[in-house]
Amino acid sequence: MNEREKISRYFSGLGNGELANRLLDLADQVRTRRPLAVSDFVSPYAGQIATTIRAHFSGLEVEENGGYHGAERIKIAFFRPEFAGKIDWNLSAVEASWDPRFRLLGHRDVLGALMGLGLEREVFGDILMQPTCAQVVVDRAIVQYLLQNWQKIAMVNVTPREIPLTDLVPKIEKVKEVRTTVASLRLDAIGAAGYGMSRAKMVAAISAEKVQVNWQRAKGPAQIVAQGDVVSVRGRGRLVVAEITGTSRKGRTGLRLERYQ
Repeated sequence: MNEREKISRYFSGLGNGELANRLLDLADQVRTRRPLAVSDFVSPYAGQIATTIRAHFSGLEVEENGGYHGAERIKIAFFRPEFAGKIDWNLSAVEASWDPRFRLLGHRDVLGALMGLGLEREVFGDILMQPTCAQVVVDRAIVQYLLQNWQKIAMVNVTPREIPLTDLVPKIEKVKEVRTTVASLRLDAIGAAGYGMSRAKMVAAISAEKVQVNWQRAKGPAQIVAQGDVVSVRGRGRLVVAEITGTSRKGRTGLRLERYQ
């Protein structure tokens, strides 16, 4: 089994096989014929996959960019060490503003409006919600299409305009550190401890498909979570397994979790 097959099989087992194969294809282009290859917008977990690919193949460098520091959805660039040019990420941003009376528009409304325009998720990145507008990081190729066709969000009239990336206003997340112990590294146990809910409620959220691990739908309550994994529950923010601190005398596993809201 060659290195590509090993990487593909490993991430397939984690539910990220399709994403891993797409990034492996990009890396192969750089290894065989191109000095640079840039992906479409991908989930944050792509950064971990790209780092793994780089570690397994010599003569390969990697960078990521989502339009601003701390972006979740990003583009990945593979390039050769001797590449001396500037990476063209083809990034821009569009801001859609609305009447201040309609303050209840949310992230899901904006996402639905963009998908309703026939856009694939790969051509736009993060959606940053402001009180009277939404800022969206986009591929430069769709800017004019949005300016001409984006007229509504959930039946509310909007006015789109292109803005520089420097005008983006990232959301300020609150981080709460949670130190706890669990009987096992099962998803339902860690989620219940991190979000301060009963295990039964965590299981119900998983069954209702409201839970993701590393931006993939959770496989089930018994799914094993590892250090560095990111758990998210719809409406409750993200939970990062920052550190496995050890094992207690009673055999429980100590954890340091970071909860982002």
